[in-house]
Amino acid sequence: MTWQDGLTGFVAGLLISVVTAPVGVSGAVFLLPVQLSVLHVPSPAITPTNLLYNVVAGPGALARYRRNGQLTGPLARLLIAGTVPGVVLGAIIRVFAIPGPQVFRLVAAAVLLPLGLWLCTRALRPGTPDRPPLSRRALLGLSVATGTVGGIYGIGGGSILGPVLAGRGTPMTQIAPAALASTFVTSVVGAATYGLLTLVTDGDVAPHWLLGLLCGTGGLVGGYLGARLQPLLPERTLRLLLGALATALAIFYLVELRSG
Repeated sequence: MTWQDGLTGFVAGLLISVVTAPVGVSGAVFLLPVQLSVLHVPSPAITPTNLLYNVVAGPGALARYRRNGQLTGPLARLLIAGTVPGVVLGAIIRVFAIPGPQVFRLVAAAVLLPLGLWLCTRALRPGTPDRPPLSRRALLGLSVATGTVGGIYGIGGGSILGPVLAGRGTPMTQIAPAALASTFVTSVVGAATYGLLTLVTDGDVAPHWLLGLLCGTGGLVGGYLGARLQPLLPERTLRLLLGALATALAIFYLVELRSG
């Protein structure tokens, strides 16, 4: 890895996390195409590298949310209880069932497209009535499912839960810290799982340590800044921006699939 690649990873992690931390979305969901298309991290090593990014970057935003008194309540514990076993299952699926980059791009697009459209819809129709809150059982089941997708994709799982909870009327001041806490814990578990899988499988499964650390350091700084800016930024604008980014990335992956 050249110093230019390291600098690119640091700057990308910083800028992305400034935008995503205020709404509880892990910057890894948008960092992935930078690693794949710009830094050329091979598959499936890109997924544990993204999880390493989450581990390093997560404490920045969480420290600020804790300082604001927002890391309280049962929501984070409930999300973690579901996403932790899910991310282990997702890591196993990623290594043994979805090793190829083409299938990986299809999975990434399938995750990003509905996420992006959902965020855009909620941003453009702010007067839409919220649906009834999810029950604890439904939320736990959804956490397991999103944790599994997060283990495959390298985003932890909390990033997908955030928009769903927002549509159910949960305030962003509760969603953002809970989703990021879930992403951080599941990323630690997911990265450890990939580390163990390197002992039983061939191929480039281990994370790219230096790149992940540099991207994560940028995310650490950017996440703290983003969490600090949350009270000052319009929620509608942020959700629309995130939705547009996610939709654009999904289209990018679909175009790559067609051209590849």
